[in-house]
Amino acid sequence: MAKKKSKTLDYKPITDFLRGKASIIFREVADNDSVVIVNRNSKPQNVIISYERYKRMIDNDKVELLQTEDKNNG
Repeated sequence: MAKKKSKTLDYKPITDFLRGKASIIFREVADNDSVVIVNRNSKPQNVIISYERYKRMIDNDKVELLQTEDKNNG
């Protein structure tokens, strides 16, 4: 039986995005199918995942999407 890889979460400060590193971070997430947690003031604020991981989550019903109607249509 193959061993599962242990995956660690990668934390990035929001300042990395302000310093022009966003494209590098996005590419690493997409290429490695990884997860990055973005910290603001040393607290987790957002999560970045690859599109492939997102599709798997949706396919596995692990994410519930909320749909909102436009207030003007209603």
